[in-house]
This record gives sequence, structure tokens and C-alpha cells, in this order.
Amino acid sequence: MANPVLQFQIISTEPDKTASFYSDLFGWTVDANNPMGYRQINTGSSEGITGGIWPAPPQAQNFVQLFVGVDNVAESLTQAQSLGAKVLIPATRLPDGDEMAVLKDPHGMPFAIYRASTPRR
Repeated sequence: MANPVLQFQIISTEPDKTASFYSDLFGWTVDANNPMGYRQINTGSSEGITGGIWPAPPQAQNFVQLFVGVDNVAESLTQAQSLGAKVLIPATRLPDGDEMAVLKDPHGMPFAIYRASTPRR
């Protein structure tokens, strides 16, 4: 499998205000009607990747995080660690069956590895 960027996530200290800003600027719709309160973004286009907005933890600042698709989260997590990445959130199965882990690369940039339970598109 190639490892495409599947999704972006905006981590925000003020997620509702962030959602309003991007909705007003780009006409995106934002839906928080899900079990985790995740603010899923619909850009209104079939081009590009999907995304969402998540509240930042108290110690974090605002940032954008990319989700890279992998065949096996556990194996990719082990390989990333061997290359110097630090685990922020260990491999986790989400309510919809998808699996992800969040890491920091050796230079401090957070990113996620992600395996969808069903193929996208």
C-alpha cells in the first residue's frame, strides 16, 4: 500500500470559534453530531482530503495534524519509534472501528498513523 495523507485535523484551544472561522471563510459545514463530539468538516468538494476539528489538550497550542494511511498501525508505530518518533497516543480503536495512533516525529511535529476499517471513497 502507498501511504497517502487521508485526513487533516485542526487541534484548537477554541474549537467552536475555529469551526465558525473556517465555515465563514470557506463555506465549510461542520458537524459535531457524533459520540466523541468531533467536529467533522465537509468542504463541499469531492477534491482533497477530509478533516475535522478537535479540542486541544490544556497544555497544547493550536496546530494542524496529518493522518497518514497505513496497512498496520502496530507495525508502523514500532517502525516510527525505531526511527526516533515518540508516542503521544498509543494505537487506539475508534468507535467506528478505525484505528489510529498519534506520534511526534524526531523534530517535534505531531502526526497520526491511521487505518480505516473500511476503504475510503
